[in-house]
Amino acid sequence: MVRTVSRYGHDTTGPSALPSAGSRAQGGPVAKDSAGQQRTGLLYGIGAYGMWGLVPLFWPLLKPADAIEILAHRMVWSLALVAVALVAMRRWAWIGELVRRPRRLGLIAVAAVVITVNWGVYIWSVNSGHVVEASLGYFINPLVTIAMGVLILKERLRRAQWVAVGIGAAAVVVLTVGYGRPPWISLTLAFSFATYGLVKKKVNLGGLESLAAETAVQFLPALAYLLWLGGQGRATFTSGGAGHAALLAATGVVTAIPLICFGGAAIRVPLSTLGLLQYLAPVFQFLLGIAYFHEAMPPERWAGFALVWLALTILTWDALRTARHARRALAAAMANVPATGMPSGRDEPRADLPEAPRPS
Repeated sequence: MVRTVSRYGHDTTGPSALPSAGSRAQGGPVAKDSAGQQRTGLLYGIGAYGMWGLVPLFWPLLKPADAIEILAHRMVWSLALVAVALVAMRRWAWIGELVRRPRRLGLIAVAAVVITVNWGVYIWSVNSGHVVEASLGYFINPLVTIAMGVLILKERLRRAQWVAVGIGAAAVVVLTVGYGRPPWISLTLAFSFATYGLVKKKVNLGGLESLAAETAVQFLPALAYLLWLGGQGRATFTSGGAGHAALLAATGVVTAIPLICFGGAAIRVPLSTLGLLQYLAPVFQFLLGIAYFHEAMPPERWAGFALVWLALTILTWDALRTARHARRALAAAMANVPATGMPSGRDEPRADLPEAPRPS
């Protein structure tokens, strides 16, 4: 079987790997199995982004714990749960390789710091009545990711991508007027997650392995804070009752389960599909902010969000058009390949959408 790795580090070997030209043409068992795997992957993806989109319903349940205490518990319990999962799957060989590479360890530490900021701001924003503004952060994240690709990686953009980024910048100006201040919650979430994605692209670890390494960096400071909080008599984990303690421990489940589903989707569906599914999470968060949390949406905020959605529509249209052209080129190339298989090293057709994120 040909081993292929996408540009974002996802191993597409296995059910999602492209079958040979002969099996594709004949519509044989490989093609049918691939279709079934893609349906399964789609369900995994919907499950992952659906859970991420509904997570604003969970964080308020943890009150009276404040955002920092919730964040510390999330770090501690996430490591515990992911460590058990990795041991159960006998996936620990990567640890030795990681320890022998100090540069990757340094990048893991940077990723841990950045995702700490992202998690903390998101939890605080939800529990402080800013769900809509938090959702905006994940709407504009693809645009920020593209902008950082230009500024840091010196990537070249197509015309439609420039238009989308420009409209996104105009939306931030409109929202600044609407809020009477820059939408700093949205910008912090978007830039922190874009930075996190950039660092993870260089680290190139699997989802569970990466989360284990990052929470291992976070674990000791988080545990020390929780012990200090308990020593001060301010820990709600011990004073809030068994139900409250169970909910705080469940932060590990809330973090890990969607990530496992995302991993199941990433190896089964094309990146272009993941790029579209990523919008489910902020859509759900936005709808919850308006319909469930009853947050205000004056006209100027609607105008700002409309500009963001226009920018994302242009970005998605351009990405899908590019993917369609890539598929046609790949089909033409495969027509000249013998039925024994396709050339090694060829990646799946991709839509050049920004990496599908793992929302907080």
